[in-house]
Order: sequence, then structure tokens, then C-alpha cells
Amino acid sequence: MAVNKNALMRYRIIDRCLTNSARPFPTKSDLQQACEEALYGSQRERISASTIEKDMWAMKNESSLGFYAPIAFNRDRKGYYYTDPDYSINDVQLNDEERDAIHFAARTLLQYRDLPVFAQFDQALGKIQDRLSLAPDLDAEQLTDVVQFETSPVVGGSEFLGDVFKAIRERRRVMLRYRKFGATEAKSYHLAPYLLKEYRNRWYLIAWSAQRSDYLTFGLDRVEEVTLTEERFEPAPDFSSDRFFAHSIGITELDAEPQDVLLHCSALHARYVASQPVHASQSLTPLDDGRVALRLRVLLTYELVEWILGAGAAVEVLAPVALRERVVDALKKSLDAYKT
Repeated sequence: MAVNKNALMRYRIIDRCLTNSARPFPTKSDLQQACEEALYGSQRERISASTIEKDMWAMKNESSLGFYAPIAFNRDRKGYYYTDPDYSINDVQLNDEERDAIHFAARTLLQYRDLPVFAQFDQALGKIQDRLSLAPDLDAEQLTDVVQFETSPVVGGSEFLGDVFKAIRERRRVMLRYRKFGATEAKSYHLAPYLLKEYRNRWYLIAWSAQRSDYLTFGLDRVEEVTLTEERFEPAPDFSSDRFFAHSIGITELDAEPQDVLLHCSALHARYVASQPVHASQSLTPLDDGRVALRLRVLLTYELVEWILGAGAAVEVLAPVALRERVVDALKKSLDAYKT
């Protein structure tokens, strides 16, 4: 168990002792024994008196905890107590908006705690979880009854995130064994890793291949092995992660110029596009027939075609002609698949 999580557990145990009316004014020895029994049981590992002293100091003074517990020592009874008999660290004073904000933030963070790249933050995530458990009025079960959170599945390849991130940060070349979908054998690549990008709950690596003299994209779910080398590289001065996908929808980056795309959308679909833009370059213009013109300046990527096909009859491609023909061809093949 992480040290900070142990400390949070001790705070709860100390609080429980100080609010136990059946055994008032526990001594420092009583608090030690209660913490040892609760945390270690029959293993009987020791907790020092100085640790208990530091815990009570933190409960009283540590601003990051926010408890400001009114702990005092009663010389006559030779034990500790709360000067406010109604106080407990469980009574976290939050308004409704603060409680809701904590829950949404915590649930968002905690769903990623099993990804290897976030392992270094596990203690922080554990602290969030423990702090929530300290407040009984933050009823997670009740929240689940009225709010369903979209979860991010852990897809294959997430185990390589940590190594790839380290290689990018330290500018170390990597050896990658990669098997494309449908390929019978994996191929090896010697790469300079530049960027990790997430798209639709999958992680992708953008890396420079000296052999191909080009930037290549690798889905981490298709990676079989990553080996960090001691060989360093200097990033190309003209590479910019912001500009690399500036004209792309999705993960595909083409060695081509972006094109002006004109689509006609139904009025209803245009509202969806306005609330969740397809691309930063988009503009919407109402038409006389009730539809809306959607203009984009983007690369003609697979993901763009996929989005258009997904919209069905709500979207028609007007320009460029090459994109219109590509969509029409895909629709014809789809229709043929349903012919008997």
C-alpha cells in the first residue's frame, strides 16, 4: 500500500478513535495500537509514536488536507479529544456544485489508473479515491443511479505507452516489431519516435523512419515489442505536433495539400455539427432549400470518408469531385452487399 494511502487510513482510524464516545480520550498508545491492528492485523507491524504525532499535526494543520481537526490533549484524562464534540473528518463541508465537480473529475481520472503510462500517478489517484471515501455525503452509488459515465476501454498495446513516452521524452530511438492487420508476420522498424496521439480510444505513435525517409503511424494495438536503444536523435526543426495533424480528421496524415470540401447537410445534422465540430476549419451557411452548407479545408483522409458515410442521407458531398466519387463508390459497394 502506498505511503500516502497508509496515512489517509491512519487519519480515518485516529478520527474514529477520537469520536468513539464509548472510549473517550484515547492515549497516543491507544491510537498506535488501533492503527496497527486495523492496518496490519496479525502481522503486528509497528507504527511509531512520532508517526502518530505527525498524523495528528497534519490533521490539525495541513492545508492540503483541509481537515483542520480541533485535536487537543486533556491533561487530566491524559488523552486526546476533539474540542468540538460534533467534529469528524468525514464532515467535509462542500456545496452541491463542489460535490458534483469532485465526482465527475474523480471518475474521469480513476478510469485511467490501470494504464501503465499513468502508473506514476497511481498514488495521486488513490488519494482522490480515499478522499472521496472520507465523505459519506458524496454517495457514488447514488450518482451512478442517475449518471452513466462513458468508460475508456483498455485496448491492446497500452502496455507500451510508458516505454514509448519515455523514448519520446528522452529522444531515444526505438526498435519496433509491428504486425499490420491481416499480415502473417511482424516487421521490424528502427524509428525516431515523435508523438503519441489518441483517437477513438486507441493510441498511435508517429515516428520518423530514416529507411523510408518519412513519418509513419503505428497503432500501438498492433505493436508486438518495443525496445529502447541508447541511440539519441535530434527532432527535426520543422516538425510541429500542432501542424502535423492540422488538416487531418482522425489519425491519417497525407503527403498532400488540404482541399476545400463542400458538403450539404440536413438542418438537424447541421445542429450536431455546430455543437461538436468536425474540424477547426469548418463553417456553416444556411441554404434556401432548408439545408446547411458545411465547408472544410482538410485532407481527404479515410476518416473523413468514414464520417461522411456514417452520416448517411443527412450529408451530401458537392466538392471536390474526387471525394464525391469516392463516397458514391463506397455507397454502391455497400448497397451491392445487401443485394440477394
